[in-house]
Amino acid sequence: MSSIANTPKPPYYAVIFTTQRTAIDNGYEETANRMEDLAKQQEGFLGYESATEGTGITVSYWKDLESIRKWKMNTEHLFAQEKGRAA
Repeated sequence: MSSIANTPKPPYYAVIFTTQRTAIDNGYEETANRMEDLAKQQEGFLGYESATEGTGITVSYWKDLESIRKWKMNTEHLFAQEKGRAA
């Protein structure tokens, strides 16, 4: 995962995502890497920052609300969310 996002001058939007890691990995790292790659392909994605040590927090940055809406509706992203909730 990368470090501090290189975002443009505001305004832009931030989406905050938290995780609670367990002793069982269940492919978390692989899924997180795939979501990073997929997000980078989405129109309006500006970057992200992440810290994971037990409880994780990721902040992704987007140019507008429409870009966020489209990311939230991405089928692979929705599947990853459901997989995470079921773990």
